[in-house]
Amino acid sequence: MTALSPKTPPEIARLIQALPKAELHLHIEGSFEPELMFAIAKRNRITLSYDSVEALKEAYQFNNLQEFLDLYYQGMNVLQTRQDYYDLTRAYLDKVHSQNVRHVEIFWDPQGHLERGIDFATQIDGILQALKEARAQHGISYRLIMSFLRHLPEESAFETLELAKPYLDEIYGVGLDSSEMGHPPEKFQGVFAACRDLGLRITAHAGEEGPADYVWQALDLLQVDRVDHGNRSLEDDTLIERLKESQMVLTVCPLSNLKLQVVKDLNDHPIPAMLQAGLKATINSDDPAYFGGYMNENLMQLQQAVGLSADDIITLTRNSIEGSWAEEARKKELLAELDRVVADFS
Repeated sequence: MTALSPKTPPEIARLIQALPKAELHLHIEGSFEPELMFAIAKRNRITLSYDSVEALKEAYQFNNLQEFLDLYYQGMNVLQTRQDYYDLTRAYLDKVHSQNVRHVEIFWDPQGHLERGIDFATQIDGILQALKEARAQHGISYRLIMSFLRHLPEESAFETLELAKPYLDEIYGVGLDSSEMGHPPEKFQGVFAACRDLGLRITAHAGEEGPADYVWQALDLLQVDRVDHGNRSLEDDTLIERLKESQMVLTVCPLSNLKLQVVKDLNDHPIPAMLQAGLKATINSDDPAYFGGYMNENLMQLQQAVGLSADDIITLTRNSIEGSWAEEARKKELLAELDRVVADFS
């Protein structure tokens, strides 16, 4: 592709808006905006620990992953009915539709809801209703990824997998999230082997707060199809080469990294180094309600911080489409649309 001429920030903003985007790393529970949380809490007669939307927003300041997770799991508590899960998912999809996100691959954490007595069907039925409606109304294709919580024992993951079996025609992949430190991927080799045998795609959070060794474990022990985050891969030259040669997709989340102190300053974000190393990095929002931005905000703020070029943004967007688990025909459709947008901006 011919290199694009330099763009001013307004032109970059228009490019970011116009590009057809795929989001590969989004926790649906992390898209819970305070206003919606309060509305659902009121509907379900649940009292929150905060007396206003503003007070809740002020609490969205974290020093590390665990502090965020403590609030994240509190927010889950208001989700009680199928309608709640539908409303949460539909709000996210309507938001990203306005940002021209065309394909989403969303995580949800069934164990976090099962522990509260919310049955599996209530959760997934509400989520799927919203996904199917948004596909029909907005043209947003999707994959649903069931995540296991790594702070719980593998036995709990196996129990959840049994509950999921009637829905495997709707669950495309499985992931591994929650508290990374002290919970290495190797703890979950058995359940991920079972998931592979069922034909599910595999991903895992690794190398966010945890060391580069966790990325190695995800690759070699869980046999992941892609790596979520993967920032600390840059600490290991041999690992960088492994990721480059395999073109392993990394689902990177800049504003999440900043909010959780994975990077102290967005100016020091590793995305430029990843691109320079030839890694197949992508941009995602992770938990946008908590971290201050959806896809376009992540791209814009990162661009401003590290000086991403138009070519960099196009590469990151192309990587997301190519690295998605969408059907090949859908990928071709989105890539053709991307090329048309690029031609218009060249």
